[in-house]
Amino acid sequence: MEHKCRKMNSMLLILPQLLVLASCTPPRCDPRFRGLCRPIVEEKPKCTDLMLSYCDDMSYTQTMFPNLLGHKTRLDAEAGPEYLLISVAESLLGGECNPEIRMLGCSVLAPRCENEKVLKPCRSTCDTVRKRCSDTFERIQMAWPYFLDCDRFFVSDQEGCYDPLEGLRAQEYDEAGDTMENYLTADSPDTLQFTYHSNTEMISALKKTEEQCSDIARTYSIGHSMEGRELLVIEFSNNPGEHELLEPEIKYIGNMHGNEVLGRQLLIYLAQHLCSEYLLGNERIQTLINTTRIHILPSMNPDGYEIAVSGVSDNNYDEQDQRYDSWNIGRNNAQNLDLNRNFPDLTSIVYNRRRQKGYRTDHVPIPDYYWFGKVAPETYAVMKWIRSIPFVLSANFHDGDLVVSYPYDLSKHPLGRDMFSPTPDDKVFKFLARTYADAHETMSNENARCGSSRTHSQKGITNGAQWSNLAGGMQDFNYLHTNCFEVTVNVGCDRFPPEEELAFAWHENQEALIAFLEAVHRGIKGIVKDEEGNGIKGARISVRGIQHDITTAENGDYWRLLTPGIHIVSASAKGYTRATKKIHLPSHMKTSGRVDFVLQKAPLDSDTQEEDHTLPSMGTYDQFDPYNLYQRYIQMADLDHNREARAEKPRWWNYFALPGMPAPTWLLKQY
Repeated sequence: MEHKCRKMNSMLLILPQLLVLASCTPPRCDPRFRGLCRPIVEEKPKCTDLMLSYCDDMSYTQTMFPNLLGHKTRLDAEAGPEYLLISVAESLLGGECNPEIRMLGCSVLAPRCENEKVLKPCRSTCDTVRKRCSDTFERIQMAWPYFLDCDRFFVSDQEGCYDPLEGLRAQEYDEAGDTMENYLTADSPDTLQFTYHSNTEMISALKKTEEQCSDIARTYSIGHSMEGRELLVIEFSNNPGEHELLEPEIKYIGNMHGNEVLGRQLLIYLAQHLCSEYLLGNERIQTLINTTRIHILPSMNPDGYEIAVSGVSDNNYDEQDQRYDSWNIGRNNAQNLDLNRNFPDLTSIVYNRRRQKGYRTDHVPIPDYYWFGKVAPETYAVMKWIRSIPFVLSANFHDGDLVVSYPYDLSKHPLGRDMFSPTPDDKVFKFLARTYADAHETMSNENARCGSSRTHSQKGITNGAQWSNLAGGMQDFNYLHTNCFEVTVNVGCDRFPPEEELAFAWHENQEALIAFLEAVHRGIKGIVKDEEGNGIKGARISVRGIQHDITTAENGDYWRLLTPGIHIVSASAKGYTRATKKIHLPSHMKTSGRVDFVLQKAPLDSDTQEEDHTLPSMGTYDQFDPYNLYQRYIQMADLDHNREARAEKPRWWNYFALPGMPAPTWLLKQY
């Protein structure tokens, strides 16, 4: 027993030595002493040279790691999404808030170091930058970055902070002074971002413009796409939301084909431009908005746009369309319907009835059989829209060519071949098309021709049917069903040009977009009243030699687009005698001539009463979807439409969602 105790005591004496020896493993042992260990004390962090390339213009040259985010080394900091964000901030934010955002980020990623001590940046500077730049992040649907949290990573002046922006070089402000942005407020929507807008970003941009110009701008929805995306319109008027007596209404529609995106972008820029120029006191823009009600629908086919951006076709496309290839991915809507072939074909009806008594080319009713076909929700929404507002003039924007085409789109050739097929208002349409083409920087230049219109274009304009015969087009429907005169503007040779070309495209089209809006004031306008001074709704305005009438709006006002010259104009209505006037429109007249009519009550047995121009077996103009077939169709489609809505990510997401790295969801607003 005593032996065992002595043995145990010996082991207890040896154990501490073994523990010491066991702990003396390289590299923490001093090699000069065998069997003994010198404990290594970790050195305190010291100031080190600031070597982050995107932070080389800070006012200091020393930093310290770990930094305020916990990155232990410079390499850790460079590998993080925070550094990636400040490295792409200039392009991502469209040149706005740069270099302020970058330098603010640098003050957290590589804080100032003096006398082996880290100094934190000032909260007051962060608050100022955030107040000015939050809207910029909002426009691109990005959350304010967590590492720029002013309360978390920044301190007050009393705590010895420093201004992270003191290193801004004076010449940067001098250079900025040469740009238009220098004359605008920080919140101005005309700091145009020449990048593509996702559907979410587009709606955000329109809402932002509405907010900036709330006195003259309003957004409203005309419906939803097949996949539930909003068809959002922005309106400009000195009295938005209301039709004003004798104030003409005009609309612009873009992105009818989802993969033709330049027109969509131009209309977003136009909305921002109208707002900012009005605020800046541009007399031309102020006059235009104060005398005109302008409606802009940048995207009629947001579903197709999403497909075009992703570069893959939708699984719901018809199997029979085996030739559907990459060039037209996203062209159609989510049902694989070409929206510019989906409107009622009223042109064929007019051609077939040319020799019948009562033949007309205006306010042609929609045939009942149309509603038994596939009617896209986008088409339905636009038809209801143009029936509800007395539009006078319109343009829809396409890409892949450089030309303005005008009705008819459907050829009158008996075998359907391409053939010049003019409307009764051919002179007016040529004048309107020429207005845009001549104001465009290159469209009327013969050397600028591109696409399939090269052999048909005459200085930038062409008849639609002579160029490319099609039935069910939107511009023919506008002309034959309503008072609205519409042309199709192809604004660029490339359907989906690179982002770096967007600024140039805007420069080429800017004047043409404004000039065409002003063209709505060409011709005549007036009010048709009875002898008691009451406006007559639905009175017909006829021009001798033009077999196409327009009708008066709710309060008896009308607008009739005409070319310069002498015209014989009549006003008539059922129950009233016809009134006729001879007018002369000078060639350089830029505002509508005022021509009012007062109609007298006609005797009940008088032959001068207005004839009923309804075509036989066609129903009436007021009938719209008489069997409610569209609603039934939509309900059936909804039952089959069980796919989850496509989760939209902002266009910048691919910058940061890198393989093998955690996705920085803190950048997404919904998180």
